[in-house]
Amino acid sequence: MAYVSFKAFASATGLAAPNTYDRLGEAWLSARQNGGTDTFPEFLCREAGHSFDELQAKIAEAFQWPVIKLGDVVVPAEVRRLIPPKMAFQFGIMPVKVEEGILQVAVSDPFDSAMISTVHHLAGSPVTFALVSKDDIERALKKYYGVGAETLDELAKDTNDGDEDLELLLGGKEIAEGDQEASVIKFANQVIWEAYKDRATDIHFEPAEDELRIRYRIDGILHQTPMPPQLKQYQASLISRIKVMAGMNIAEKRLPQDGRINVRIKGEEIDIRVSTVPTVYGESVSLRLLTRGRISHSLEKLGFNSTDEKKLREIIVRPHGILLVTGPTGSGKSTSLYGFLSTINSVQKRIITIEEPVEYELKGINQIAVRSDIGLTFAKGLRHILRQDPNVIMVGEIRDLETAEIAIRAALTGHLVMSTLHTNDAPSSFTRLVDMGIEPFLVASSVEAVLAQRLVRTICAKCKVPQEVDRDYLLKLDFPKQHLNTAKFWHGAGCDSCRQLGYQGRTGIYELLMVDESIRELVLSRSPSTAISQRAIANGMCTLRNDGWRKVMEGVTTIEEVLRVTQMEDRMTTTE
Repeated sequence: MAYVSFKAFASATGLAAPNTYDRLGEAWLSARQNGGTDTFPEFLCREAGHSFDELQAKIAEAFQWPVIKLGDVVVPAEVRRLIPPKMAFQFGIMPVKVEEGILQVAVSDPFDSAMISTVHHLAGSPVTFALVSKDDIERALKKYYGVGAETLDELAKDTNDGDEDLELLLGGKEIAEGDQEASVIKFANQVIWEAYKDRATDIHFEPAEDELRIRYRIDGILHQTPMPPQLKQYQASLISRIKVMAGMNIAEKRLPQDGRINVRIKGEEIDIRVSTVPTVYGESVSLRLLTRGRISHSLEKLGFNSTDEKKLREIIVRPHGILLVTGPTGSGKSTSLYGFLSTINSVQKRIITIEEPVEYELKGINQIAVRSDIGLTFAKGLRHILRQDPNVIMVGEIRDLETAEIAIRAALTGHLVMSTLHTNDAPSSFTRLVDMGIEPFLVASSVEAVLAQRLVRTICAKCKVPQEVDRDYLLKLDFPKQHLNTAKFWHGAGCDSCRQLGYQGRTGIYELLMVDESIRELVLSRSPSTAISQRAIANGMCTLRNDGWRKVMEGVTTIEEVLRVTQMEDRMTTTE
């Protein structure tokens, strides 16, 4: 480190007295020696109270370096090759362009003399520097080199570095058996770490003929993650490493397998469910990340309108009956059920669940995991739960006649039963149960309410701006006419915080159907779901689409999001 540059910088910029920078420089070096990771500019911004933009402007003026945004430039492949990925990631630098034989390199920390001398050595030609933010550098490195490029770059070299941010808790083995294995382990950890930082719920490793594609599912949408082009040649090693971590048989590549990984990232325990299936070009691997610390089990935070929330609170304290939650996979059904259970959880109530798998552990609640391999199915588990004196039972899913019959019998004999169904809307749940073979009079007398739901992405708060929407377009969408002239609309312009998507996070839209005598009569007469829907709307039910419009007008989400996850009766669909 060129410590003398601190004094030169202080006198050149007039940002502070040189003796102040002496003290700050010594404090920063001491922090680095004690494990600190801040660059000097980061340390300076925090300790001296300067904004990064102010500090960067002063640095640019003192060194006569330009300030650029890497998102506004395209870096040619031949320029990227001038700086190896290992060095680019290690020093946080990005080659930008070559003009008249001079290489321009973007940096965020101009005080790193080791970086400057290394760049001059690697370039073998004159070098100029440009200033960018640290976040800008990180995004550019992932975009142009790919996640984990520095690890694959060193795969054949001595690299026994572990990943201190990600700790394997159960299963697998640690770095120990050679350099190549060490690098593969580090790369696998890095892929999981990047998914965690991006709030991904799933990671998919998808082999193709000439590449291994890795995609993250973020806020319900799949995004392809840039990867080094040489990743394909390490496909077998990488997939084997994941299977070892998950406790799978690495020799079996012809049959699907399931496993589980427990990791701790930044002190947060994460369960990762792993599934492999054989494909033409190798095994496809899917990882589902379950982060206990990020899920909200509070009913208030699920996004219900005040009317529906009040009705739900009345239902979940009833002594008997069935509450069904419906929707496709990934629509937040389990989160809603956990919210209901957490709300009524007390020492006066014995609550037992049977799930496949137990996604989140709830204190004070007895949770059973389905084990089909040893005969512990939903039906068998539910039958034995009835002998355990429960007040409330939660069944992960009603998927067959036997489970449905036992659940209904439990509801009719003095138990509150909560469960899920895979139907498109709330009214379809009744016809679904009847189609399973349940008698209509049993369905009508046991089901108290059905909640249908979807998840919509919420507008990023940091880039939220007003949006003009054509009135004719709103009329075509059957937008509530009483709000046409007063409704205001918003969308996300895209920023670094939301990966230029305009969305960050998700919330639910809901359709709560309360069962009254008029609904029971329609169920008893085997009326179609359309008739039940019309009666429920007449009784005051807010449909999924209308609840979505409410959240649009509140500035929570966009019209496009509501259209993406809901469907009108005329089967009108839209694309993003």
